[in-house]
Amino acid sequence: MDASGTSQRTWVYGKTRKDVAAKLKAAAQRIDNGGPPKDSSKTLGHWLAHWRATTLAASDRKPSTKELYVNLCQKHLESTPFGLITLDKLRPSDVESLVLTLRERKLSDSTIRSIYTVLRAALDGAVRDGLLARNPAAAVTRPGIERKEARHLDPADVARLLAALEGHRYLPAVVLIAFTGLRKGEALALRWADLDLDDGTLRVSATLNRVSRSLVSSEPKTPRSRRVVPLSPDLVSMLKRHRTAQKRERLVAANQWADTGLVFTTEFGTPVDPRNLLRVVQSAAAQIGLEDVDVHTLRHSVATAWMAAGVPIKVVADLLGHSSISVTGDLYQHACDDTARAAVEGLSGVFTKGL
Repeated sequence: MDASGTSQRTWVYGKTRKDVAAKLKAAAQRIDNGGPPKDSSKTLGHWLAHWRATTLAASDRKPSTKELYVNLCQKHLESTPFGLITLDKLRPSDVESLVLTLRERKLSDSTIRSIYTVLRAALDGAVRDGLLARNPAAAVTRPGIERKEARHLDPADVARLLAALEGHRYLPAVVLIAFTGLRKGEALALRWADLDLDDGTLRVSATLNRVSRSLVSSEPKTPRSRRVVPLSPDLVSMLKRHRTAQKRERLVAANQWADTGLVFTTEFGTPVDPRNLLRVVQSAAAQIGLEDVDVHTLRHSVATAWMAAGVPIKVVADLLGHSSISVTGDLYQHACDDTARAAVEGLSGVFTKGL
C-alpha cells in the first residue's frame, strides 16, 4: 500500500526464480523504509521542469532566488546530457561527474555550489514525492568555495570617487553605502520610516532587486542582515538635506510623483534600479582611472577601514550583516592580520617598557 492506504502492484523481472525473489525482497525492504518499491524512470530533466513549476514556485524563497534557480536549472541541468539520465539510474558518481564538468567549463565556485544546491533540493522533492528512495546528491560533499579577499579602495581613492560624483542625484546613496557598508539593494530599499535622524540610526528591513523585468523589494539576505546601523552626524545632515531636496522634487513632479516612501528615488519618486547605481559608480571610477570597481567595492572598503582601525571583528560583522564572523574573517583576512600584528606589537611595547 502507498501512504494513502491504496494498494499498488509492482512487477519485477529476472532470469531465474532466485533473481525475482531477491528483487521482490529488495522492493519490500524499500517499502518498509518508507520509499517506493522502484525508483522512477523519468528523466532528471523532466523532473526538474516539474519541480521548478510546482515545488519551487510554491516555496517561500525570495523572488530573486527563484529566478536564479530557474535559470540554473534550465541552463546547466535540464538542457544538458546530465538531464537525460533517468532518476532510477542516477548515482552519486554522476553528480560528482557533473561537478567536474562544470569546473572544466571554468564556472565560478559559487555558481557550481548553487547548481549543486538546486539539484539536491529538486531531488529531495523527488524523494518526498515517492519517485526516489534516496537522494544521490546527498551522498556527495557540497562543492567548496575558495575564499578570496575582497577588492577594496583606500580612503583617498574613496574620496576621489565621491568627488567625481559631485552633483549627481545618486551621490547621497553612494555616500551612505561608502560610510555604512550597506549593500546596494539594502540602501535602495530604505524608506524614510526606517530612519531615525534624531537618534542617528537606520534600520535595514528590506532589499531591492531586479527580478525579470520588475524591481522587487523583499526581506534581507539573511536574518542577521536585519540590523540597526548607526549614522554619523555628517550622514544625518546629508540625509536631512537630501530629504529637503526630495520634497522639492515632489512639488515639481506634482501628480506624477509615486509616493513610495523610499529615501532614494528617481525624479518621479519611483525606485532606483540597482543596475543604474552600478553604472553610475563604474562610470565615475573609470573617469578617475580606477579599474574593477563597483558598488560592492565601497562596502568592502569601509569594512577594511574599520578593521584597520581596530574595530572588533564581531562589530564589523554586525555592521555588515554577515551571517557569521567567519565570513568577515575570510573576506578581510589581510586587515585582520594587520590588526592582530598591531595589537601584539602594542602590548609588547607595554610589557617591555623599562627593560
